[in-house]
Amino acid sequence: MAGERTKLIVKQRENLGSPETRRLRKQGLVPGVLYGRGEPVAICVEERELRRALTGAGGLHSILDVEIDGKGSTHASILKDYQVDKLRGHVTHIDLHEVRLDQTINATVTVQLHGADDAPGVREGGVLSQPLRELSVEALPLEVPEHLDLDVSGMEVGGTLRIADIEVPDGVTLLDDPETVVATVTAPTREVATEDELDAAEAEALEGETPGETPEGGAEAPAQPGADAAGDQGTVEG
Repeated sequence: MAGERTKLIVKQRENLGSPETRRLRKQGLVPGVLYGRGEPVAICVEERELRRALTGAGGLHSILDVEIDGKGSTHASILKDYQVDKLRGHVTHIDLHEVRLDQTINATVTVQLHGADDAPGVREGGVLSQPLRELSVEALPLEVPEHLDLDVSGMEVGGTLRIADIEVPDGVTLLDDPETVVATVTAPTREVATEDELDAAEAEALEGETPGETPEGGAEAPAQPGADAAGDQGTVEG
């Protein structure tokens, strides 16, 4: 939701380095850096406090009113980057950037497709694909949408929707190529592959037969052409 603001209380950390960050994480704190108009400030925040701030209506695009060490004054900031432990799924580091609310920023937002079940192409068995899931926008910090919606309910088989087809709120500018494909509906897969497999199997079976080979259940041919079935009587000398 554009315009969502959340207060985030952090602490300034004096000690830096890997040993210190590991100690903080064991205490349930997430180390990070607040970048602003002056020198960057090393901070840490309770993991549950960070999770609360980033799971509100604004999600990752919330404006964070960062308060350092309970001093009262706040810094309007955005979450610029974060790192996650691949095994545990916990956030291990954050980068916050202080922003001016009257100046536009660039942000990355997700694209969500709606109406897939009603699309004629999907009803006919077509496959809906979304090759582009995120795009870049420019907007004032309080106007950055949590996500953008794309209606695909009218897509036929062979249809394509591009960035230019996405409706954006007032004050939001799309920065990517408008001709970039976002969604497609391809024709249902035919069973041609199955028929080809049958043809290949039949051809392989024919190649395995030896010319002149007697079918199963037929009479066997003589071992040597011209040989008598009852035995050779030979020649009697006079």
